[in-house]
Amino acid sequence: MEKILREIISKAIKDQGIDARNIEIEIPKEQNFGDLSTPAAMGLSRTLRKPPRKIAEDIINSIENKEIFEKIDIAGPGFINFTFSKKYLCSELKELLEKQDDFLIEDIGKGKRVQIEFVSANPTGPLHLGHGRGAALGAALSNLLQEAGYKVEREFYINDAGRQITLLGMSVFAKYKQLLGQEYPFPEDGYRGEYIEELAREFKEQKIKDRDQKTEELIDEITEFSYKKMLSEIRKDLEDFGVFFDSWQSERELYQESEVEKSIEELKKLGYIYEKDRAIWFKSTAFKDDKDRVVIKKEGDYTYFAPDIAYHRKKAKKGFDEIIDIWGADHHGYVLRMQAVMQAFGYPEDYLKVLLVQMVTLLRGGKPVQMSKRAGEFITLREVIDEIGADTTKFMFLTRRPDSHLEVDIEIAKAQSSENPVYYVQYAHARINSIFEKASQDVKDLTNFNGELFNKEEIRIIKKLLLYPMMFKNAAIAHEPHRITFYLQELAGMFHPYYHKHRVVSEDPELTRVRLAMCKAIQIVIRHGLKILGVKAPERM
Repeated sequence: MEKILREIISKAIKDQGIDARNIEIEIPKEQNFGDLSTPAAMGLSRTLRKPPRKIAEDIINSIENKEIFEKIDIAGPGFINFTFSKKYLCSELKELLEKQDDFLIEDIGKGKRVQIEFVSANPTGPLHLGHGRGAALGAALSNLLQEAGYKVEREFYINDAGRQITLLGMSVFAKYKQLLGQEYPFPEDGYRGEYIEELAREFKEQKIKDRDQKTEELIDEITEFSYKKMLSEIRKDLEDFGVFFDSWQSERELYQESEVEKSIEELKKLGYIYEKDRAIWFKSTAFKDDKDRVVIKKEGDYTYFAPDIAYHRKKAKKGFDEIIDIWGADHHGYVLRMQAVMQAFGYPEDYLKVLLVQMVTLLRGGKPVQMSKRAGEFITLREVIDEIGADTTKFMFLTRRPDSHLEVDIEIAKAQSSENPVYYVQYAHARINSIFEKASQDVKDLTNFNGELFNKEEIRIIKKLLLYPMMFKNAAIAHEPHRITFYLQELAGMFHPYYHKHRVVSEDPELTRVRLAMCKAIQIVIRHGLKILGVKAPERM
């Protein structure tokens, strides 16, 4: 629907030297304002030096194929509201049934290469709900952009260097000594929770000799064991969550390959590194940051910022057209400085995009869930997956904008009712599958139907289906896969009441075919949307 409208407007203004791709087309908030609306006439008024209403009239008068519309209105100062005809809607529905997924998507990526880095949890403990929400977002966005014609690489950045890893090793070492019956002080800011003791116990079981080795060597060995064990557990949790990565970049490797030194040296040659108060600074204020940032402390140690510079330089050199990072909201202060780094290296201002993810509060019957025994300080992603399943968890994480706080109630997530959004959507798909199993007539070709038999309620659903491509394109451009979740909930909310009100399979073969055609289209759309979200479309429930 949007595509044909854009073509019409493009044709009407083709001699004006204006790119119709920039023309705004929207869905009116009020149903009586039509199916689609555009403020194009108001936007073109200054350029064309004409009143908006006159431009709107010219656009309408230029339309040759007016039978695709039931009516066209000019509202207010120059909005054009379009209502599509039943004949056109039926022809589009037939095309959807014939082309299926190809009808629903648009190639906006044109093969551009995009890297999305997400989760990147420190391998110092189990994944928590915030990591899970970032994983759901990163995986869904990767699927969305890939479906929209981009070549996507999914990357996990392993923070396997620095103080956190040392602290993990010291925490496990202290527990290990205690298991041996030896007194040893636990680090004041060490990691706590049952998993630390689990690591110490497992190390003790495999450590059958050389207990007399030097303390420093033993700590190094325990640190390496613990970090690799936690990373393995993180991988397993993500795989069970249905989230996979194309590459895993180690922070240690950046130091081993001298990438950190090289990056700072390159910035120095470009004129963005200077010395002050015996420290080494990056001139990030040259690119909208509020202050310059230290990369090497006066003591000679690198700051956390230094390897981040090297990491982003390395992945940019792989030739991606765009880089997207998904971070926890607590890292918001790093956005401008990292974008400044990319600009200093010569990349456009919008080359690095950062999506921030707020934390998740877990509820049970409306009350906050107590902290995890295993993790000590938070509820783990594994605990939630085990209780409500990966599909439900993913869908729930994608029911709101990532930068807004999210509450997930376990009791609602487990309910088999309209309260549970993922159940409601999946059940619509399964219910339609059941309808087709019970249909006695040949339903292989549903494109040959009599569109005049569609009632007003069915036409409303068909319009919703035909708006999917527009929603899909806008979600991809905005990098917002939660738009698909919203859409699927709305579609399911239209289908279930319809199902209870009307018999799809009846004694009237023509009416049955019409309704089966619509149901098949709903199923195609739901399956496609769930595929992008990484959620299964069950045949039975």
